[in-house]
Amino acid sequence: MSFIDRFGIEAKKVLVFKKVSRCILLGILPAALFYSIALFWLRYSGFMIMEILRDPAQQSGESSFLGFLSNIGIWLWVSSAAICFFTIAARDSTLKSSHRELLILTGMLSLLLAVDDFFLIHDRYIDQYICYLVYAFVALAILIRHNQQILVVEGFAFLVAGSFLALSILTDLLQSYSPLSYTYTQVFEEGFKFIGAATWLYFNARMASFQLSPD
Repeated sequence: MSFIDRFGIEAKKVLVFKKVSRCILLGILPAALFYSIALFWLRYSGFMIMEILRDPAQQSGESSFLGFLSNIGIWLWVSSAAICFFTIAARDSTLKSSHRELLILTGMLSLLLAVDDFFLIHDRYIDQYICYLVYAFVALAILIRHNQQILVVEGFAFLVAGSFLALSILTDLLQSYSPLSYTYTQVFEEGFKFIGAATWLYFNARMASFQLSPD
């Protein structure tokens, strides 16, 4: 078989219409649209092109490790959300309805926390008390509605994650009354949040891999 014939056979395997169209519709087009809209909107809002495209460390000339732990914390939230939504997409036909709902709720909460951390929502745009109340309400609602399933899957991890995140919020709210300096209270606040986010990721990973029979 000649090289041209072999190349043609391999090309047919790659250029399958269904796969190509799916890649374009679900991968390329959404990315191109998001990139274009974000670039246009931020440029219209007054940002320079390089301010939009380059990360903060490049623009400031500071170390790439600037905000390292904060950025890793955001990765933890995003990873939790990705695990939940991927599990729903990959195992939808085998998931119990309550299991699917729990994955949706924890995935949405993870995504909400990631967006908050990334854009500093509770520090700059929405009163932190409102944000904290929303998070507490959602977490409590998840626990009340799915307490039996949480206990079966990984009750301890859920409790630990919630406790550390609650300690982080409590430290933030009470830091002005603390005898410690702001630097030290931040060490504790961010440390509690980081451990809570990591444990939350562990809980979601365990929940995603847990086998439950469909209804």
